[in-house]
Amino acid sequence: MTWIPAEPYNTLPALPPPGDIESKAILKATIEARASLAALDQAARRMTNPAVLINSLPLLEAQASSEIENIVTTADDLFTFAYDELAARNPATKETLSYRKALFAGIAFIQARPLSANTAAEICSIIQDRHVDVRKLPGTYIGNPATHAAIYTPPVGESVIRDKLSNWERFIHESHAVDPLVVMAVAHYQFEAIHPFADGNGRTGRIMNVLLLMGAGLISEPILYLSRYIIEKKDEYYLLLLSVTRDGNWEDWILFMLEGIRQTALSTISKIDHIQRLQEEMLKVIRAVTPGANADLLGVLFEQPYCRISNVVQRCGVSRPTATNWLNALVGAGALRDVKAGRERLFINGTFFELLMQPESAPER
Repeated sequence: MTWIPAEPYNTLPALPPPGDIESKAILKATIEARASLAALDQAARRMTNPAVLINSLPLLEAQASSEIENIVTTADDLFTFAYDELAARNPATKETLSYRKALFAGIAFIQARPLSANTAAEICSIIQDRHVDVRKLPGTYIGNPATHAAIYTPPVGESVIRDKLSNWERFIHESHAVDPLVVMAVAHYQFEAIHPFADGNGRTGRIMNVLLLMGAGLISEPILYLSRYIIEKKDEYYLLLLSVTRDGNWEDWILFMLEGIRQTALSTISKIDHIQRLQEEMLKVIRAVTPGANADLLGVLFEQPYCRISNVVQRCGVSRPTATNWLNALVGAGALRDVKAGRERLFINGTFFELLMQPESAPER
């Protein structure tokens, strides 16, 4: 049956795809992507304080993944309200922080039970901050933002959607002969094509990517920041998704995703190296201007680049006057800057924050 953009794609083919999804080109790219991921995992494991990455990169992933869906917030807002979500007034900031919450909830889910369609629904419910189930009503389509003409119309009918999700779930768990990176790329296309929920499918699907990699043991922490790669190549991302639907062009789609993994992993390794140098420099300043400060001060300044006095009090086990004196000394030395946030002061590790915000720097092929 010919695919027609404006008609529900109830004939979306089941997985696995027909043909060769591990061609020579894909196998070569898979080897490179796996090597880069392994190097990233090793680099993260050798960090003295991996929480520096675990706290920051999921926030930036949340921001980028939300931006793909035109939910735009600033990194300043995200880090300001990272540990005080109720104080965030911008709805986009609240929704983006919900993405991070959903990501960490998803990690807890897969530690308790295998990844499933129910996991996806639970993740989407957290993102949306309401109970979410599969679509039961027609009318959902992806359209041209200018003309509103349909570009793609996903399957309709609750039983059809559930059947396709069951097939998607079986593919994830039964494709033992296929490399997990290829499984992830194929599963990501299929999830987006099923488009099981009324909203939040893209963000849910990108969290599922991370969970698939973690479940396969390819990364130990959620530090693969893949959404920035997708933003940088957003047009290509959507064109390749459409190319699979229209032409069955699985190879180019899988190669695109594998290259994203390779570039993102290498870029993150570079960031880890820079972070370690920044920590060494900050430690020298701490020792020079805050006599008596313990090693936990360095930790809190990188785990929470937007730091409050209370964070230092709690983490370092010191009085509020002592914490204030330490932070003021670091501001005076130019190592931190401070800004007012309501009744509080925020102390910003600006050099570290700027590093986090730098564009990805891994070489292309």
